[in-house]
Amino acid sequence: MTDALVPNITHFLNNVDPFNKMPEPLVRQVASTVKITYVGKGEILDPYLNSASTQPVETRELEKQDKYLYVIRSGAMEQREADGVLRARLGAEDVFGFTFLDSSVSEQKGYKAIALENTLLYLIPHKALTSIFKDSPEFAEHFAAQAQTRLKSALDVVWSNKEKGLFIRTVSEVASKAIAIVDAKMSIQEVAKEMRYKKRTSTAVVCDDGQLIGIITDRDMTKRVIADGYDLTAPIKSVMTANPMTVSPHDLVLHAASLMMQHNIRSLPVVEDGKVVGLLTTSHLVQNHRMQAIFLIEKIKYAESVEDLEALNTERQAIFEALIEGQVPPDITGRVMAMMMDAYNRRLIQLAISHFGEPPCKFSWIVAGSHARNEVHMLSDQDSALVLSDDATENDKVYFRQLSQYVVKGLDACGYPLCPGNYMAATPKWCQPQSVWREYYRKWVSNPEYERLLNISVFLEIRSVYGEASYADELRDELHSQIKSNREFLGILTRDAINTQPPLGVFKNLVLEKTGENKKTLNIKKYAINLIIDLARIYGLAVECDSSNTKERFTRANEQGILSDDAYKNILNTYQYVLMFRQHHQLEALKQGGQPDSHINPDTFGSFERGNLKDAFLIISGLQDAAKLRFAGRM
Repeated sequence: MTDALVPNITHFLNNVDPFNKMPEPLVRQVASTVKITYVGKGEILDPYLNSASTQPVETRELEKQDKYLYVIRSGAMEQREADGVLRARLGAEDVFGFTFLDSSVSEQKGYKAIALENTLLYLIPHKALTSIFKDSPEFAEHFAAQAQTRLKSALDVVWSNKEKGLFIRTVSEVASKAIAIVDAKMSIQEVAKEMRYKKRTSTAVVCDDGQLIGIITDRDMTKRVIADGYDLTAPIKSVMTANPMTVSPHDLVLHAASLMMQHNIRSLPVVEDGKVVGLLTTSHLVQNHRMQAIFLIEKIKYAESVEDLEALNTERQAIFEALIEGQVPPDITGRVMAMMMDAYNRRLIQLAISHFGEPPCKFSWIVAGSHARNEVHMLSDQDSALVLSDDATENDKVYFRQLSQYVVKGLDACGYPLCPGNYMAATPKWCQPQSVWREYYRKWVSNPEYERLLNISVFLEIRSVYGEASYADELRDELHSQIKSNREFLGILTRDAINTQPPLGVFKNLVLEKTGENKKTLNIKKYAINLIIDLARIYGLAVECDSSNTKERFTRANEQGILSDDAYKNILNTYQYVLMFRQHHQLEALKQGGQPDSHINPDTFGSFERGNLKDAFLIISGLQDAAKLRFAGRM
């Protein structure tokens, strides 16, 4: 290559990810090493042999002593695994060859690239890149052989620009570990000394045989002991607040602060595996941070009508936009949005009870889908149901149908659309006693035909937001019990989950929606997000994970050893990336006064997005194959 071409190649690479993350002098250094080759339509390029040919059995030598990273200057190619399975389709500005730059990857695990049309390639020698990484190791991560490492790098670039606010930190990051833990048999005076002189804290947690049974604060001491002249030798158990509310160290501070405001409490013990590990007090929250979501939840709590709640829509959207613009991790954004949706549900149920009178029997309002998973976004619609006690009468059902219609219509007015499939508590089929729900799950699992599979796919994730929380727990236990008795169920669920394959090319008009109003767009929900959720559901059910959250399901599967560490890291980074991708798309729509959706125009993709989406789709496809091998054999 002549030096005259270097400026042109440099200019091109400056617009291609990941070279656009490097300073121009380094890009110019890379450009000076580029070899240019032309591959005609139908020719096969075998990167592991560094060869190209129109016949698979014959090769046109390039340079066998070196390996390359390939950049498509113009044209189109597709990658196929050794068994012929499509790996990806690539267009101009796409980069491939990350994998075989890793000397630990064997040739047997390699793939071949076939030119779909006449293609001009830039070949960057491996030795040129390793020389640069030796002097500038901070850029090596962007060229990592592992797709999950490149995806993590992409996420880190996005999230590292701003400090996380208090409300998206976890309780463990904020809570105090200096806590007074006292025995229930200790006297009031002994506990007061422990708090005042030894631990210098305003709060003590009371334990009996190592188990938390109560809490006492200095304010309690003033009101319950001193003001009433209580005997200071009496056991602390006699004046403590029994069965205090607790939080986990992994909960968001936002969640803890919301509990404090809802229940008017000033201290929350932090409990992990049954042991008190810290204490969160209101003083930990008095910092110079914006807590918009908490203030909105407080407004929702005291709204007097559906109209009052509806008036808060603009504020809810503003919080969503602030979370995205503030570079908050996508999974945490989903949890914050779910907390607000919980608050709307609870307040509407309370307003309905004020309107229709006290419930005639015990009940639980359960949510399903993205709401149950704590993965709410601006497109989330309603998925809900009512579980009634088994002593509910027909007249009781009439009451709950009226209540549910009030709540469902109210949620719709507040910006949470009606479920197109009518999976809502206002539908009589989904307002039933516990025994009927148990029978639903038995039928769905034992005979998962299409309609029943559709039903259970909605109610495989449930969570109680009001009423008897134990009802949802009991149904979840029933589900796990039925799956244990029907080994074929996970296989059928897997078969259904892998029917849709992720698109393996994101350029031109390939793998785009071909009909309808969203023609020639990429449906990121259908071809990425839903596929990951389906896989998490299967792995989570396989290990009887009580959580419906996608991340927590994968975590439990990894802890139980049925999901490898590499696969676990791969899929979590992929999930975070595609969620972030959709959230930013929705943000742009909102800013332009449009309706947010999941249909993305590929004309807006740069090489950065295209390359990372390609990595994401490869990882999803790989986990689908792994799930098929592990679970489909149960059919």
